[in-house]
Amino acid sequence: MSSLKGLHLQGYITFENNEFASRDFGNQIHSHPLAVVHPKSVTDISEIVTHVWQMGPASELTVAARGHGHSLQGQAQARGGVIINMESLRQDQEMQVYYRGGVQFPYVDVSAGELWINILHEALKYGLAPKSWTDYLHLTVGGTLSNAGISGQAFRHGPQISNVRQLEVVTGKGEVLICSQEQNADLFHAVLGGLGQFGIITRARISLERAPKMVKWIRVLYSDFSTFARDQERLISASKTFDYIEGLVIKNKTGLLNNWRTSFD
Repeated sequence: MSSLKGLHLQGYITFENNEFASRDFGNQIHSHPLAVVHPKSVTDISEIVTHVWQMGPASELTVAARGHGHSLQGQAQARGGVIINMESLRQDQEMQVYYRGGVQFPYVDVSAGELWINILHEALKYGLAPKSWTDYLHLTVGGTLSNAGISGQAFRHGPQISNVRQLEVVTGKGEVLICSQEQNADLFHAVLGGLGQFGIITRARISLERAPKMVKWIRVLYSDFSTFARDQERLISASKTFDYIEGLVIKNKTGLLNNWRTSFD
């Protein structure tokens, strides 16, 4: 703990009242960290990761990046370790939309701690929107890009990780690298969907497109998987189909785990 207190950061570190970092959306695992870092810049994150790496494996100190806390099995927790509160970044890192001049394809340059709902609101000011979404938009960019970012649009544009132009990443040694399909390509493809095991995404350039005025959206409920799979494949393969396709298989509707209210009840 003393070595962490000696670090000179632009942000700050808390060692108490960190209960929020020991919980997530899944509410199955509760691991209390030693400390939570609230960074103001990528330099702060680099400083922390470098420090822990230099301590070596004997310290058994781990680091985990935490976005909006929507992991299910404690993936963004670190028992006795260091949590990096990625949402702190967006307080000092401005979101920028590029769509004019020499920009051939519009994109937004954004902090990994930014929520997708905020990106939507900002992009719509220019008549634009990201090509691929998740079904729930109160998630961070870094969180979904570290997984995949799959939704009812993935059959058209691929998941969110297929619509990223460039990343800023802090590696396991604390290096800050820019990567894309042309630059540091191995790192680029490793961190996208890499579950945070190959580096911490700190900033991303997300492809945008003209925001549609209207879309055709469908959500269909099923009681058996075979029918669900057959119909979903038919819908996404049709030449004329919906813009957004969702399907759910609901089993044991009266059971405790499935007895949740929906708009279809």
